[in-house]
Amino acid sequence: MSATLSGTGLRAEAQAWQDGKRYLWPLALVVPILPYVAYGLWHRFDNALAWYLTPFLVYVVVPLGDWLIGEDAGNPPPEREAQLQSAWYYRVLTFLYLPLQFGSLVLGAWCWSQPGVNPASRIGMIISVGIVTGIAINTAHELGHKREEVERWLSKIALAPSGYGHFYVEHNRGHHVRVATPEDPASARMGESFYRFWPRTVWGSLKSAWELETKKHRLRRRSPWSLRNDVLNAWLMTVVLFAALTGWLGISVLPFLLAQMVFGFSLLEIVNYLEHYGLLRQRTAAGRYEKVEPVHSWNSDRLSTNVFLYQLQRHSDHHAYPNRRYQVLRSFDEAPQLPAGYATMIVVALFPPLWRKVMDQRVRDHYDGDVLRANLTPKLRAKYEAARS
Repeated sequence: MSATLSGTGLRAEAQAWQDGKRYLWPLALVVPILPYVAYGLWHRFDNALAWYLTPFLVYVVVPLGDWLIGEDAGNPPPEREAQLQSAWYYRVLTFLYLPLQFGSLVLGAWCWSQPGVNPASRIGMIISVGIVTGIAINTAHELGHKREEVERWLSKIALAPSGYGHFYVEHNRGHHVRVATPEDPASARMGESFYRFWPRTVWGSLKSAWELETKKHRLRRRSPWSLRNDVLNAWLMTVVLFAALTGWLGISVLPFLLAQMVFGFSLLEIVNYLEHYGLLRQRTAAGRYEKVEPVHSWNSDRLSTNVFLYQLQRHSDHHAYPNRRYQVLRSFDEAPQLPAGYATMIVVALFPPLWRKVMDQRVRDHYDGDVLRANLTPKLRAKYEAARS
């Protein structure tokens, strides 16, 4: 009888549960809106500082919010997950990012092409639009994992301004298979600075995406050199987009387009850098890597960054269940926690001595002091193996 009453109480509690972040999720759209605000202020006051509104939000306001607001480790009741998954409200918020993103790119390109723009304004335009482009890759990440065809295509469209269309292939079929292993170009190794990681992951991810897509087409006995190739059709979107803007505004806009593109995908890669730094899946008795578990991703429950990034920081649940939508991603006690939100850790990663001081001991602690269980650079592994022998 008591068990029945207890079960009834739990069901009632689950039905009464409300998503406390429901009306915070639209904050994710503030970033692509800010370039419009910056343009208005720049046009009105002719002050280059207006273009630094977006980086000020991302690198100052959001980290400050993380510290002041703190963490939210709450999870939705399992009984409500299906309802949350199917709710269109959450899906529409990801769709809305795209028109705002493309509008900010067009606006930035047009402003760049105007005569008499000073260097400080130009740099601000690149950073402001580049941040929108980079965070759009996270939107593409959310859309690209879904089964619905329209969301998959929207994912590739969102990747066009960053020129990173191959992410659609590599992330889903490469990174999720090899995550937290030395074979994964998007999993950073302990002892590897972001500046060494960047060329390895940029080239390695591109190469892997092409190999994966080529193999798929050859298994089907057809040439990879067709528009059915998801790398090529995604890249073509970038070419058409940049060609259209260049045709409209002139060749002088091309440096802006390329610079915001590099800034955008570099923002993605610095997030990749911190998501799996030093974490390693161990080999089983059969010689295979163990199943991906929550312990193989760094997480953060800092609320401020989570609402701006569609809860990307709950990365462990995402890797275990890639089809789960952002609103139902869960926090796990066993997942290793970053000392701050992604917005803060991005800045820390730009300073390798500070990053090593903050993170390397956390990697050691995660493996109970047995650092050889971590994902190490070859040089660092040789050093620790020599010390042990």
